[in-house]
Amino acid sequence: MIIRDKENSFKLLFAWHGTILPKVMPALLIVVLISALLVYLGLRHYVNLAEVPAFGFTIFGVILSIFISFRNNACYDRWWEGRKLWGALIAQTRHICRDSHVMQLQAREAMMYRVMQFSGLLRDRLRKQPANLSFSQIQLALDDVQWKKLQQHFNPPQYLLEMVQKDLAAQYHRGELSDIIYDSLSKHIVALGNIHAGCDRISSTPLPFSYSVLLHRAVYSFCFILPFSLQGSLGLWTPVIVALIAYLFLGLDALSAELEEPFGLQENDLPLDSIVRSVEREMLSSLDAALPPAIPAHKGNLL
Repeated sequence: MIIRDKENSFKLLFAWHGTILPKVMPALLIVVLISALLVYLGLRHYVNLAEVPAFGFTIFGVILSIFISFRNNACYDRWWEGRKLWGALIAQTRHICRDSHVMQLQAREAMMYRVMQFSGLLRDRLRKQPANLSFSQIQLALDDVQWKKLQQHFNPPQYLLEMVQKDLAAQYHRGELSDIIYDSLSKHIVALGNIHAGCDRISSTPLPFSYSVLLHRAVYSFCFILPFSLQGSLGLWTPVIVALIAYLFLGLDALSAELEEPFGLQENDLPLDSIVRSVEREMLSSLDAALPPAIPAHKGNLL
C-alpha cells in the first residue's frame, strides 16, 4: 500500500511511483499516436475521414461512465471490507492479550504464539504463497504429529485455530479456566474464524469474469474511437484532450482491477506484512519477549 505525503500537491501532481499511469502508458501512447497521426493527415489533406457521430459517441461515454463507476464501487468495497476484516483481527488479538492473563503462563504463551502464527498463515493463504512458519514447534507447543500435520495441512490457519480451541476446552475441563473466562476466550477464537472465512470469501469470489471482460473491452474500444470523434472539432488540441480523457477511463479500469484483489502484492493492495508484524510486536510485548523490527515503507510502498 502506498504511504505518501499528500500535503505537497505539486509533488502529488507529478508522482509516478505507485500510480496507475505506468500500467496504462502503452495503451495511452497508442491512443495519442493515433490522434497525432489523424491530425497530421487531416492538416495535410491526405485523408478526409468522416467523424464518428457525436450524439452516439456521447451516449456511449455516459453509459460507460455509469458502468465504470459501478465496478469501481464494487472493487473498492472489496478492498475496504478486507481492511476492516484485518482491523478486526488486530482488535481480537488485543482482546486475547488482555483476557488471557488469568491463564497459566505456559498455556498463555502457547496460545499467544499460535494466534501470532495464525495471522501469518492467513496472510500466506490469501496471497496464495507457501505457508511460512515464523515460530518453532516448541513455541507453538505442538507435538511431532501436530507439527507435521500443520506443515502439510491444506488450511493451516484453520488447523491452528482448532488446536487453540481444543486446548482451551481441555483447560476448562481440568478446571483451570472458569466458564466465564472460557466463554470469553472462545468468542475471540470464533471471531478469528469468522475473519478467516470473510477473507476467504473475498479471495475466492472475484467479480464475474464476463462483466469484467465486457467493461474492459468497452473502455478500450471507447478510447481507440475517441480520436476519430474529436479530430475534426479539436484540431491540434486533439492529442492533448484525447490523452486526458483516455487516461481517466483507462486508469479507472486498471485501478478497479487492482483493488478487486486486495490481498496481493501490488502497490495499492493491503499491507498484510506490516499488519502481521504489528500483531506480532504487540503480542510479544505482552509476553515480555524480544520484538522484531517494524516493517518500514520502501519507496513509499508499505507491504
